[in-house]
Amino acid sequence: MFKIKQADFAEPSVRALLVDVLGELSERYGGTGDDTPIAADDFTTPNGAFFVADDGTALVGCAGWRRHGKDAELKRMFTAKPVRGQGLGRRLLATIEDSARAAGCRRLILETGDKQPEAVALYVSAGYVRIEDFGYYAGHDSVLSYAKDL
Repeated sequence: MFKIKQADFAEPSVRALLVDVLGELSERYGGTGDDTPIAADDFTTPNGAFFVADDGTALVGCAGWRRHGKDAELKRMFTAKPVRGQGLGRRLLATIEDSARAAGCRRLILETGDKQPEAVALYVSAGYVRIEDFGYYAGHDSVLSYAKDL
């Protein structure tokens, strides 16, 4: 089925998958998809971690977390369209939660948007609750911020 493994954010196969991530966000919201600044070392220990899902032939999903004070911030959560509805998003989210918890983070926080109802449904069903907007898009009409205690 799907193998989830930690990956280097700068790896060419990861960068290729991120083109799909940002492309889908751009389709939904316009522009580049996400202008949130991300540093090259945001997803390296001890700053965070990045994971990919492999179906045996290609990378079909990803998610990462980076430190945000005492919290971990979820970034670049994505599953490719052909594999949606198979539980991969939930598995990636659990992997991120476990990794951030093991690194000593107290909560997982995230920003999503009102044009991503599938993501919102996943987060709510996984126990996330709305919080005050905190990130790059704080104050934008379409932003929705969530958190879950780890």
